[in-house]
Amino acid sequence: MTLLLTLDDGSIQRKLAEAVDLARAAVLEDAGAEQVGAHVGVDREDAVSASHLFEATVSGYRGWRWSVTVALAGEEEPITVSEVVLIPGPEARVAPAWVPWDRRVQAGDLGVGDIFPVEKDDPRLVPAYLESDDPAVEEVAMEAGLGRVHVLSRHGRLDAAARWHSGEFGPRSDMARSAPDVCGSCGFFVPLAGSLSAAFGACTNDISPADGHVVDVEYGCGAHSEIEVEVTSSVPVAELVYDDSLIDFEPAPETPAEAEPEPAEATVVDESEAPVAETPETAEVEPEAAVPETADEAQVEAESASEH
Repeated sequence: MTLLLTLDDGSIQRKLAEAVDLARAAVLEDAGAEQVGAHVGVDREDAVSASHLFEATVSGYRGWRWSVTVALAGEEEPITVSEVVLIPGPEARVAPAWVPWDRRVQAGDLGVGDIFPVEKDDPRLVPAYLESDDPAVEEVAMEAGLGRVHVLSRHGRLDAAARWHSGEFGPRSDMARSAPDVCGSCGFFVPLAGSLSAAFGACTNDISPADGHVVDVEYGCGAHSEIEVEVTSSVPVAELVYDDSLIDFEPAPETPAEAEPEPAEATVVDESEAPVAETPETAEVEPEAAVPETADEAQVEAESASEH
């Protein structure tokens, strides 16, 4: 075999590529003529072996191929068949690549009663007796006497911070971009302890969609504690408004207008037809009141005097 790998001038691969009939005979013996199609190519495996490919006409395996691997043990040795297998072609529908179950679990998949153990060497956790470089964790560890087996490592904090910052309650969410202010200035914001306190906290406003969740200091919503809304009418109105339905109207007395002087004939009285002696004392009129106000009143007064 070493001699073949050293002295091969391409003749071995040519012999392997020309062994189409041998490969077809092997696949026909294994599968039958009705399931074997045309020869579609040769793939080189190594210096002394190659695989011939044939179309597969097997029900349910559209796009698959028969692969027949042939090998040459020596220059004077005959070509032999190593294996016959059915493999997917470029257009075949195959199952996705295998992913271990612990990597397939995503956020939100854990249900009631489910158990998801962490890996033995999870980089997010460190033993509690080691320094975690988080002042809050160190303080608790000393007070509690290292009550916890593991604490969050720097890698774990950075991983959580990146996930929270880019998540639903981070500054890039639609809610945060439309908010009037950020959580860092809100009275309902409770900062976390330790090194995460500079960037994250918990929301305590039951009206907010982030109530009970860890939020970024640059997140925000419409329930900010310092929002002041000016409640005014959307229709502009005057400062002084009268309600006509609550006003009682009473007609004002008519003011007598100054009468214009009438022509002399309208006010002249014939004294011969109305003797002064026969005029009752009560009929005497003061000079000011005797002046008729209108032409019609003067005419009526003149007719009345003539009758007496």
